[in-house]
Amino acid sequence: MAERIIPNAAALTGWRKSSYSSGDGGSCVEVLDGHPSGVPIRDSKVPCGPALVFPAADWSSFVTAVKDGEFPA
Repeated sequence: MAERIIPNAAALTGWRKSSYSSGDGGSCVEVLDGHPSGVPIRDSKVPCGPALVFPAADWSSFVTAVKDGEFPA
């Protein structure tokens, strides 16, 4: 089974903030592309904290659902 939690996300480089993040440096979700186990996601407020790793297909489905408005505010 692929790794599902990375205990210290700061050990990885190349994180990018969500395209929906504001430029004011506030809290946000960060994503790491190209990881062999899937798509790691972390909280930008806690860069040394854990990252959750989702299968790429599941993450893609989630992003599509968000863009399609399936999770109203």
